[in-house]
Amino acid sequence: MTSLFWNQRRNPILKRLAVSTEQLASTATTVTSKTTPKRNFVEKESSEAAAFSTATAVKSKTTSTGTTYLSEESEGNRKSLKDYFDEAKDMIKADGAPPRWFSPLECGSHSPDSPLLLFLPGLVQLIERTIRSEHNHSPNKPIYLVGESLGACFALAVAARNPHIDLVLVLSNPGDPLKMAIDNVVKGISVPPTIQDLSTYLSVSGKDQMMPSEEEGQRLSRELPNCQTRSSAHVWQEEGVDLVTIIKGAGYYRRGKCINYVSDFIPLTTTEFNKFCEEIRLRSDLTSPVMLSTLEDGKIVADLSGIPSEGPVLYVGYHNLLGLEAFPMVQQFMIQRNVLVRCVAHPMFFESKDGGLPDFEGNDTLRIVGGVPASAVNLYKLLSSKSHVMLHPGGMREALHRKGEEYKLFWPESSEFVRMSSTFGAKIIPFGAVGEDDIAQIVLDYNDQMRIPFLKSQIEEMNKRVVKLRTDITGEVANQPVHLPLPIPKIPGRFYYYFGKPIETKGRKQELRDRKKSQKLYLQVKGEVENCIAYLKEKRQNDPYRNILPRLIYQATHGFRAQVPTFEL
Repeated sequence: MTSLFWNQRRNPILKRLAVSTEQLASTATTVTSKTTPKRNFVEKESSEAAAFSTATAVKSKTTSTGTTYLSEESEGNRKSLKDYFDEAKDMIKADGAPPRWFSPLECGSHSPDSPLLLFLPGLVQLIERTIRSEHNHSPNKPIYLVGESLGACFALAVAARNPHIDLVLVLSNPGDPLKMAIDNVVKGISVPPTIQDLSTYLSVSGKDQMMPSEEEGQRLSRELPNCQTRSSAHVWQEEGVDLVTIIKGAGYYRRGKCINYVSDFIPLTTTEFNKFCEEIRLRSDLTSPVMLSTLEDGKIVADLSGIPSEGPVLYVGYHNLLGLEAFPMVQQFMIQRNVLVRCVAHPMFFESKDGGLPDFEGNDTLRIVGGVPASAVNLYKLLSSKSHVMLHPGGMREALHRKGEEYKLFWPESSEFVRMSSTFGAKIIPFGAVGEDDIAQIVLDYNDQMRIPFLKSQIEEMNKRVVKLRTDITGEVANQPVHLPLPIPKIPGRFYYYFGKPIETKGRKQELRDRKKSQKLYLQVKGEVENCIAYLKEKRQNDPYRNILPRLIYQATHGFRAQVPTFEL
């Protein structure tokens, strides 16, 4: 099943679609038969039932089977369309029965060979009235339209006729009809970059029952700007498929004109969290994470009881290779402390096509669990809302490090977070995470790839599109070219996390405005992170379950969900 999420904006495509729609609505339709005279039925845009009430005396007949036939009859005393709607109020009820056809006119007799006529009301105008009313009531909120199959065409027509309304279209299985419409308007037209489009692809055995959903989804993804595809083995109406989750994951859930990653965030449902755990289960089972924290008296404990329950809290640490440590940490904080840690990540994970990574469904998980694009504004919003926030000052330079740079910090020379933390009295918790060198070994790093012409050109092309950070600083941390190190897996070792003693900034706002004192605290945090890493690297050597084989034996004896012990504290 294929779906298209479309944020409505003014553009030439929609103007041309609007013209086509209006032309069709006002054009006379000629019905011709080889054996009967030609008849003309003119349907005006203002009234879909006009053809039924003209002096041509075309009348309908509803039989016991629910079908409607044409019959010739003099005009006589017929009830009006208004009378029909008044009388239909009692008939239109949700009783669980299948759809039925009703005639808006009195039924007369018909000949056995009368042809069938099924009148389809103007759904576009019906939808328009609703969205215009809602827009007038709440002009600053988007309106989501979900249309399946031909309903997708109705949604597109509504968007075409209402370019001033902020619409997000969810077009499910928009097959051949939409293909023809798009073909007619895309040819020779450059779509403005201000349009934001999202194509969500959900397949049933790879195809819709009637329309080529997979092919159409891929085609739309190529032709529409900022378009993404999504896949699923089920249609979104089925149990277990949550359309809101899909919209959230694609980054299209918002309450205002622009997405706010802090205020627009919806906490995970139980179903979403369980699915998240399933997605990272293999990683968690293979690495069996060890979580250590520090109590207020300085005692180290083998759980997360030293983590504050109330925010704001800023967790500052080292970024392992490819960010492998992030999701297990989020999972364990939810399980042990019922605390959601918001990950601050590179903006490229939140952008589609231009300015972001190639379309990748794995980014959806980051958005669903509360990931936020790295920026000073977003960090301010998070701390002001008393959130728990994960921050890696070394950013992509650490996550995409070169050979031999495991556990080396690449931080800016001056503080980026101390004074902001003190503004909201946030606790700063330095932490270390080790284990990447027990999971994988880099065989091709950035330097290696830049010596291979084919890979070099790919890296250079990607970095032309990706959003760049820290353009105003110098040093190694500013050297953050986007690339993908090529690692080879090892027999899995174990991940270890150590959260140091919280550093209090509450009541120190005035003190930490002084740059020297702020820098001193910054260097203290950096030193604590290095100490946490050194502690774990030393202690893991005494862990009898560091290797996966002893862990498997332990779990086979005690149950595969049992917590595997670690070194003595």
